[in-house]
Amino acid sequence: MSTPETPVLASNFIKNIVEEDLRAGKNNGQVTTRFPPEPNGYLHIGHAKSICLNFGLAREFGGVCHLRFDDTNPIKEDVEYVESIKRDVRWLGFDWEDKLFYASDYFEQLHEYACELIRRGKAYVCSLSTEEIRQYRGTLTEPGRNSPYRDRSVEENLDLFAGMRAGKFEEGQHSLRAKIDMASPNVSLRDPVIYRIKKAAHHRTGDTWCIYPMYDFAHCLSDAMEGITHSICTLEFENNRPLYHWFLDALETPCHPEQIEFARLNLSYTVLSKRKLIQLVQDKSVSGWDDPRMPTISGLRRRGVPPDALRTFCDRIGVSRADSMVDISMLEHCVRDALNVRAPRVMVVLKPLKVVITNYPEGQVEELDAPLHPENPDMGSRKVPFGRELYIERDDFMEDPPKKFFRLAPGREVRLRYGYYITCRDVVKNEQGEIVELRCIYDPASRGGGTPDGRKVKATMHWVCAQTAKPARVRIYSHLFTVPNPNETSEGLDFRANLNPDSLEVLEDCRVEPHLATAESGSRWQFERLGYFNVDPADSTPQDLVFNRIVSLRDTWAKVQAAESGKK
Repeated sequence: MSTPETPVLASNFIKNIVEEDLRAGKNNGQVTTRFPPEPNGYLHIGHAKSICLNFGLAREFGGVCHLRFDDTNPIKEDVEYVESIKRDVRWLGFDWEDKLFYASDYFEQLHEYACELIRRGKAYVCSLSTEEIRQYRGTLTEPGRNSPYRDRSVEENLDLFAGMRAGKFEEGQHSLRAKIDMASPNVSLRDPVIYRIKKAAHHRTGDTWCIYPMYDFAHCLSDAMEGITHSICTLEFENNRPLYHWFLDALETPCHPEQIEFARLNLSYTVLSKRKLIQLVQDKSVSGWDDPRMPTISGLRRRGVPPDALRTFCDRIGVSRADSMVDISMLEHCVRDALNVRAPRVMVVLKPLKVVITNYPEGQVEELDAPLHPENPDMGSRKVPFGRELYIERDDFMEDPPKKFFRLAPGREVRLRYGYYITCRDVVKNEQGEIVELRCIYDPASRGGGTPDGRKVKATMHWVCAQTAKPARVRIYSHLFTVPNPNETSEGLDFRANLNPDSLEVLEDCRVEPHLATAESGSRWQFERLGYFNVDPADSTPQDLVFNRIVSLRDTWAKVQAAESGKK
């Protein structure tokens, strides 16, 4: 069932397939999907697309979506990843209710399925090494060769497989392979391994097992056991679809799900390979899985991206079978759209330059009224202190400005947001010739932005009161990579050669309105003229305020769309 926060899925070819199946009465009119992550890393924005699609289809057609952990490789899996995945799915706005499953729930049944394949003459224990299996497999242009162990008897295979389960053999000594066709043009059908020996403890089953099923074997049978109707995956599994159906046909499972592939998400200036993201974490190119520069869902959440903005983005990019690169500015546009209507406005100075209002009474501080949102009076207002000493942005002053610079300069008058008109009279420098202070005067009659004589100024600037402002650290994030496609590198280099050394700038000496002193952890704000920011949920405290820039105010995607419209 859709809600205002979770819009009806846009039309796409998978939705059309489901609708046609329902019209034809397939699956008794049921729609059961699943989101099946491997718990060997944190989810990223590409997984968000799959989550929205699978849960969205189930919700729209009155079905159910399972959350199933395909935990068949104990070497790489961890409870930490399991819990992070649950947290991410819930944060995105989806609930699996009582439909939480694990492939490890089915280990006994999967083992029995493997034995049944042996009994039917469709699986055998192979004693080739991993490297030998690779050599026997052939290439895309040359057929493979049969293993010398392919014709073992059913009895011998069952005995050896029982020995594998009992721990009688070492890792790599034997494996169980499906007996399909070593000459098949589809390499995935050339007697794939379906069980291997791994003497490692599993995070759920402990030391119960020392053999574990391969993903391709466990995945389709888990789908069948759960009654999945539409098994939706990315295009990388297209070549494995015949194998998916071979296992189900060979075992004559009562339920036979339909595998449907769609194009995975490719996002500019981003890598969405779990293996590469693990590398970034392990070599400390980032501070962790939840580093706000990471495309992980936990990183986006920490950065302050709203979950509904991520759902909107996934809906807008659509679902297709054609690979394409999505411009990251489209994601930023969705984030701005969401934050524009709900983020309260405040003033923050990132690089302070002191201003002394020489004709303002010493020791006096007055409070100016300022709305928290210019278009939503229901948000209320806050009091902005104004005193003799203020801070403005250093970039808002130039001693010798160019022609089109309209902000503060010697002898020039500007407006302070919600406050008064001020005019710069003097510039104070230190011994190194650096500007450290401006001496200005204010017009007491200009409070609120107007004057009795009706004169106008060309610039309105944000500011904070030096006496009441709170210190803060602000982190400014840029793209993690310097090129749109970080996977494209010169010969001999890997994707990390494209890392952006300036992807993080930490501003230590910022000043924020006192209104932000009690801002809740994770809350999102618009810093006027600067962008959207959130209170860092991990590092910020009332005594040490830390903010992350979520996104700037500049909307490059909107400009791209406007330009495209102008061409039509």
